[in-house]
Amino acid sequence: MDLKNIQTELFKMQDMNYRCFHAKLIPNVDPETIIGVRTPSLRKFSKLIFKNCEYMTFLNSLPHKYYEENNIHGFLIEQIFDYYEIISRLEQFFPYINNWATCDSICPKIFRKYPQELFLKINEWVKSNNIYAIRFAVKMLMTFYDFSESHCNIVSEIKSDNYYVNMVIAWYFATALAKQYEVAIKYIKEKKLSLWVHNKTIQKALESCRISNDVKDYLRTLRIPFV
Repeated sequence: MDLKNIQTELFKMQDMNYRCFHAKLIPNVDPETIIGVRTPSLRKFSKLIFKNCEYMTFLNSLPHKYYEENNIHGFLIEQIFDYYEIISRLEQFFPYINNWATCDSICPKIFRKYPQELFLKINEWVKSNNIYAIRFAVKMLMTFYDFSESHCNIVSEIKSDNYYVNMVIAWYFATALAKQYEVAIKYIKEKKLSLWVHNKTIQKALESCRISNDVKDYLRTLRIPFV
């Protein structure tokens, strides 16, 4: 199956209603580059490509034309067995990621076996000039680690004007409030986050079903009015 045939197969799975819906979720992506294939179908298709040992050609074919091809690229990286090759492939791919959905869909399970090595890379990525490398780093910290104060410090020190970076910081601290409340609440009470991230964190926490009503009532008192 060559690259042209992969595109042909993707169009066979096209769902136009889903395409219209999903395009609204990633407004910074050109709708003409979105085919409209649901994620479960993409994951299944990526496993077929990987199983048939065709993934190397695909991974070496950057840049891709379609949004779904980028998602397949991430799903193929997840399936690689060697941790260090995954890291190399990710760093090769970061410059081509152009939306939050592709970024957030990548989560190699093998990372659980390399917590120390991954943590070193996370510390590198949060200092990157690439917004999706930063976002990916925060998501990995949220996924594979325990919201300790040292980890929260790393995220709180990220300063960015980018919406997608600030959203993942707010997501991180809202999750931390649910999982490590005593650690996370200090960052809200002491106003250690930017104004926008501070209020967005509270908003996301209020939307969470994992946070008690009493805590939500208290968080409402910590909102900071925009001037």
